[in-house]
Amino acid sequence: MNIRNRTILVLALLAVSATVSAQSKLKMPAKGEPECAGWVSSSFAKGKTPPFSFVYDGKSSDSFISKWGYEKRELPSGEDNVNLTAYIYTDPATGLSVECKVKTFTDFNAMEWVLNFKNGSDRNTPEIKNVKVIDITSVSAEDGPYQLYYADGSHVSKADFHARTKDFAIGDSLTMFPNGGRSSSHAFPFFNVKSPSGGMVVAIGWTGNWKAEITRPGEKEMNVATGMKDLATYLYPGESIRTPSTAMLLWQGDDRMIGQNRFRRFMLAHHHPKMDGKPAVYPICSSFNYGDPAPCNEYTCLTADYAVALVKRYEQFGLIPEVFWLDAGWYKKASDWKNQYNWANTVGNWQVDSVRFPNGLGEIADAVHRAGSKFMVWFEPERVMRDSDWAMEHPEFMLEASGNTPQPTWVKRGTVDSFILDLGNPEALDWLCQQIARLIRENRIDYYRQDYNLDPEGFWMANDDPGRRGICEIRYIEGLYKFWDFLREEFPGLLIDNCAGGGRRLDLESSSRSAALWRTDYNYGEPVGYQCHTYGLSMWLPVHGTGVHKSDPFTFRSSLSATVNYNWKITNKDSSIPEMQRRMAEFASVRPYFYEDYWPLTGYGDMTGDDIWLAYQLNRPSDSTGWIVAFRRENCPDKFRPVSLKDLDPDAVYVLENQDDWTRAEVPGRVLMDAYNLAIENPRGSLLIKYWKK
Repeated sequence: MNIRNRTILVLALLAVSATVSAQSKLKMPAKGEPECAGWVSSSFAKGKTPPFSFVYDGKSSDSFISKWGYEKRELPSGEDNVNLTAYIYTDPATGLSVECKVKTFTDFNAMEWVLNFKNGSDRNTPEIKNVKVIDITSVSAEDGPYQLYYADGSHVSKADFHARTKDFAIGDSLTMFPNGGRSSSHAFPFFNVKSPSGGMVVAIGWTGNWKAEITRPGEKEMNVATGMKDLATYLYPGESIRTPSTAMLLWQGDDRMIGQNRFRRFMLAHHHPKMDGKPAVYPICSSFNYGDPAPCNEYTCLTADYAVALVKRYEQFGLIPEVFWLDAGWYKKASDWKNQYNWANTVGNWQVDSVRFPNGLGEIADAVHRAGSKFMVWFEPERVMRDSDWAMEHPEFMLEASGNTPQPTWVKRGTVDSFILDLGNPEALDWLCQQIARLIRENRIDYYRQDYNLDPEGFWMANDDPGRRGICEIRYIEGLYKFWDFLREEFPGLLIDNCAGGGRRLDLESSSRSAALWRTDYNYGEPVGYQCHTYGLSMWLPVHGTGVHKSDPFTFRSSLSATVNYNWKITNKDSSIPEMQRRMAEFASVRPYFYEDYWPLTGYGDMTGDDIWLAYQLNRPSDSTGWIVAFRRENCPDKFRPVSLKDLDPDAVYVLENQDDWTRAEVPGRVLMDAYNLAIENPRGSLLIKYWKK
């Protein structure tokens, strides 16, 4: 290392030290966990520097916020096992107030908060920037390794949601943020920080451009900071803004999955849509014979008569799903392929195609309801084509990127044609709510599927006023949440399926309102990639799904998750109806177990190879039963694979039942937890074993 580089390194380390010197300390004892409610009460006490930070008028909040006006308010949370407190800090000189609404969870050792900035004066505020919603340094009582467990986001790859691990030496840091403005595009807003004395799972709630910075500034310290990627603004008189929310769940133990399984339960309890007061069970779906020949794509050639006939055919074969899923292409112009129109470049024409569906979609909904199922329909209301009805009727509601974004846009005849609907415009938002509500009512739609095949970052940046970076994004995301909340209030039984180009809008806030029934747009039906996606994403979120295109055991089991869309072709002569029936019964047996504990059994490295085993365990502590799901891939030479099952009773005996040949074996729990050999005779084979305590 030359002198110049050595100097840069020293300065970098000094800068790291300076940034964390005043941060809130979360002490991790050698035994047990710090109690979140007590730590919050102490850290947000009057005169203390709270565990968030920002720069105001060029100065760090650490230098002044303890001198600002202080108020504490206990608020009703509206949730069981949740305490809600507002801590309000007010600058007497400029009238800026910062309200931090903090939740603590008595059923989980977890805490969560969000910041709201408000200008209470009659003048513009000075600049607010570098807002860190949490700015916390955990301090370990022990020596040992410091690690970060995190994951890829969705990027149309086998490696979507791939588990990653980073070891932290002193001075190491990592900054993460998504690509293009969708919250789980390439990066993933959930991670697990592990020290020798315990860990903290962190979840960011912002369905846009969040940022996380993880640093090891000292021997026994790890700092975590979260916020928006781009925010540097002043506020007008009376104006207020919110920031991303962040949840933190503490855990202790040697296995990262102890914390992540606790986090999965936390998500179901507090950040998952409810139905009748309980976590909603997302449905088993079937499509309307997806995959017509060219030039048709998606459902641009579907007709009402054909859809109703397909519902009757599903009934005839005993294949009725919980939901019939109508995806893109049901609207005006989408079937006009002769003029280069298709499902993608006709969004914004939100009228039912009257030629193919002369009585609207309600005719299909009625057939679906008679069969005992529900009806879900695809929408993409935020992306609007320039020549669409919405764009021409309401140009004042549209945002355009003005050439300031390199992201790909949808085209027709070589012309860039995309707007996005300005959800930050209250008039546009109200209009959108009424338009979608009308379509849901008129067409008797039960569940709402929302897609978003565009990166919004460039649109937001192009529409910020000078000196107001981030405001357009904030207003847009606030509007998105209001829209989803409106739909859930207006239609109490409605579930929202959140797609966004395949799993690109997964975060704490979106998961509170929706789930991803189609978690990635990776190569439809390719089983190895689907195995990888289940394996990685299940470490964080209990509820997500994908499609299945064939009914052979290897392909079908590769799509196992809490929900599924059967995309098999029931009109093809090479399809087997009895096999489909067997697979549906199999899925119904396994599905409830995704709502309890999940344990990966074959490591955390690269799972994408064709020469490996992949296996995981679904364990249900509530009744001491579970499943082993395993795959031996095409080029894997090994017939056997030893695994160590988790969270069993070592002194008990378990019965293991193979779902292919129905053979049973009785195995001591101690053996299963040590090294139990799974066996698959031939490559490209699968194994599904149910177990229970004898």
